Amino acid sequence: MLHGFQTLLLFVFPALAIVAALTDATSMTIPNWISVVLALVFLPAALLAGASLGDIGLSLALGVGALVVAAGMFALHWIGGGDAKLFAAAALWLGPTGAAPFLLWTAIAGGVLALCLLGARRLSAMTGLPVRQPAWTERLLAPAGDIPYGIAIAAGALAAFPQSGLMAAAHLAA
Repeated sequence: MLHGFQTLLLFVFPALAIVAALTDATSMTIPNWISVVLALVFLPAALLAGASLGDIGLSLALGVGALVVAAGMFALHWIGGGDAKLFAAAALWLGPTGAAPFLLWTAIAGGVLALCLLGARRLSAMTGLPVRQPAWTERLLAPAGDIPYGIAIAAGALAAFPQSGLMAAAHLAA
């Protein structure tokens, strides 16, 4: 019974990362409830996964540090507020062992996302044909539109999650 509940809790992180990416893509916002739920569910998930108190403490410190850095990036208008909170929540879940892969994969995904959006925007502007499309695609293709970086954060988090201390602890406890 405990194994199934443990698995369910570990499923929360990837599921909410995907929801965050989809909502950012379609609305250019990441709802606060996603980051709040991730933060609240981390401790029970970590305890049930068998993470040590030291590892949990390091993950908490990393999450707070990530929030400070991301808040600075938000203050400089480099990322949105939802991106900052998602970044911190992801850092919390990924912990010290997942931090470097998370940063690497997020940077790669962000670069690919930016290039794809810039290319799609240029192609859309060149065709000039009126195409009926959902409002969210119009926002994505707007020539001076923002880039929904939550997509890159979620992709980086999902790529790094298997290398996180939480997943390692869950495998050892299983």
